[in-house]
Amino acid sequence: MIGRLQALEKKFGLPLIFCKNFSVPISNKSSQNLTSYYSNLIDRCLSLRSLVYAKLLHAQLIKIGLSGYTFLGNRYIDLYSKLSTIDDALQVFDEIPNKNCITWNLLLMVLIKFGRLERAHDFFGIMPERDVVSWNSMISGYAANSLANSALEVFREMQRVGVRPSGFTFSLVLSFVWSADHGKQIHGCVVRSGLNLSNVVIGNSLIDMYGRFTLVRYAFNVFLSMKELDIISWNSLMSGLQKSGYRDWALDQFCLMRSTGHCPDHFTMSMVITICSNLLNLEKGKQAFALCIKMGFLSNSIVLSAIIDMFSKCNRLEDSLRVFEEVPRWDSSVCNSMISAYARHGFEDKALWLFVLTLRENLRPTEFTLSSVLSRDSSVCNSMISSCLLPAEQGTQIHSLALKMGLDSDAIVACSLMDMYSKSGSVHSALKIFPKMSTRDLVFWNSMIMGFARNGCEFEALKLFEELLESGLQPDEITFSGVLLACSNGGLVNEGMHAFLSMVEKYGIIPRDEHYACMVDMMGQAGKLAEAMDIIETMPHEPNASIWGLFLRACVIHGNLKLMEIVAERVLELKPISSLPYLVLARTYGIKGKWESVVRVRKAMKERGVKKVNGCSWIGIRNQVLVFKTNQIQHCGGEIYSILQLLLCEMADEGYILQQHNVVEDGGEQ
Repeated sequence: MIGRLQALEKKFGLPLIFCKNFSVPISNKSSQNLTSYYSNLIDRCLSLRSLVYAKLLHAQLIKIGLSGYTFLGNRYIDLYSKLSTIDDALQVFDEIPNKNCITWNLLLMVLIKFGRLERAHDFFGIMPERDVVSWNSMISGYAANSLANSALEVFREMQRVGVRPSGFTFSLVLSFVWSADHGKQIHGCVVRSGLNLSNVVIGNSLIDMYGRFTLVRYAFNVFLSMKELDIISWNSLMSGLQKSGYRDWALDQFCLMRSTGHCPDHFTMSMVITICSNLLNLEKGKQAFALCIKMGFLSNSIVLSAIIDMFSKCNRLEDSLRVFEEVPRWDSSVCNSMISAYARHGFEDKALWLFVLTLRENLRPTEFTLSSVLSRDSSVCNSMISSCLLPAEQGTQIHSLALKMGLDSDAIVACSLMDMYSKSGSVHSALKIFPKMSTRDLVFWNSMIMGFARNGCEFEALKLFEELLESGLQPDEITFSGVLLACSNGGLVNEGMHAFLSMVEKYGIIPRDEHYACMVDMMGQAGKLAEAMDIIETMPHEPNASIWGLFLRACVIHGNLKLMEIVAERVLELKPISSLPYLVLARTYGIKGKWESVVRVRKAMKERGVKKVNGCSWIGIRNQVLVFKTNQIQHCGGEIYSILQLLLCEMADEGYILQQHNVVEDGGEQ
């Protein structure tokens, strides 16, 4: 009979069961063959991705009485789930008279796949039999929805009822452990369960887990204990080395991997190129680029994005552009890298131009696209570059686009929006975004604290820092950068000293240059020059020109000529690009009548190409930005004077005292 059916199918060009009124009599002898035959037809429906054919075949099965067969019913639950029709899958489940463990597991996976976790949890509870597949399905479902605690609770319950975890179970749990100690506990469970530690899946999961927590020695021990390695093993090891800061070592492992005969994949090459980018090693990056060409990987957008980013970070924007222009088809990943490259090199207008082109090409912006463009707006705001629109207006437009696309609640976009508004002086707009986020990680808190600190809201920054500590999150070095900046700007010496001391004593954070810079500036502004010098002397390494420059400004403000001369001479030894130490030292020598020394300082300034930087102000009116430089005579309209008058009134209302600044020399402000 099967032979006759196949012959008729050849004649008519499609399965005969799709023909009207077709029926096949079933005997006990032919039922097994028909089951196999219809199973093959289900495979064909799946390959065609045709719901119409699937339902026609299902109708035929019901007509000839095969729909109640458990095997075919299971096949149809799986088919409907892959064709995204959950209601049909539920109906098939209800119609199967003799359900087995596979039937229950298939429907459990369908519920999880379509995000119905509560129903899946209830369904899991009434299952008559639960094997390791059932437990793995629930664990993976919770893990996929970022419910790590629920997933771990299922894992613990699985162990309590005596179901032995499989290698896949442990690989799932290792993917969302929250700490290195917890990961070691799971590793111990693997050992106690008697599973072979040389198993590739378990070994790769352990290497990846230890790499995430920068435990390189543990990752290597697992790697060396494995009898069989695959490309995922090498990729996991190199990724862990990169995250731990051992980038040169990661490149050595790449060379060793190739010598053992393992062929790199797209992920390997993108990671190697990223490592070269972080090392700013253009020569090795070019070698990796050549290998990508040889292996035909340039069709992969992830690899192309990494190449564009690598050339950009190595100050080869022209090469980034050349690679981008040769891309046969744009996608979001490649365009994001090019937008970021333009913004990194100061070509903000081109970054925005490319962003507009991607919209015209119907490329849906991702959270990374909007983040890159918002960063671009911040750089415009910082560099005061004139454009057709004011930076704040551009940022507002992009914020509107994020709202329209539903990306405003994304963590990356929200942080970029907060940062953009803070840098453009609209800290209250940033504050409106902060409470709308249901989950706030440390990046959110840091962005808001830094925004308050930059905009003169010192007490708000410190209050937010207290709320951060109350929330249970541990501050990091960026948090304290914002706190110390707020204390420095507000002259809060006691609060700043307390925060600085608690960094090491309470939180174990080693102060970096920016922390010392804030402390020196804070003490200097308060007139505590001796304390500022003590802080400089306690630094574990030689202070940079920026820190000495802050101390020098404090000496100028408080008129300490002796310290001015000593510090300015010290700063000149570092060959700074700022004109301040040269001007201060020349002025100090002039006061003392050391005219030969004045000539020597000015000559050094000329030889090193250091130019005096004149201050400027800018005012935006409608679609135009006007820039006013020091000692510049410019005829302005009445609108400019009206805005200046408004600014003076606002300053007076805020309690600022308007006074004439003393000038050090040639535009240097005292």
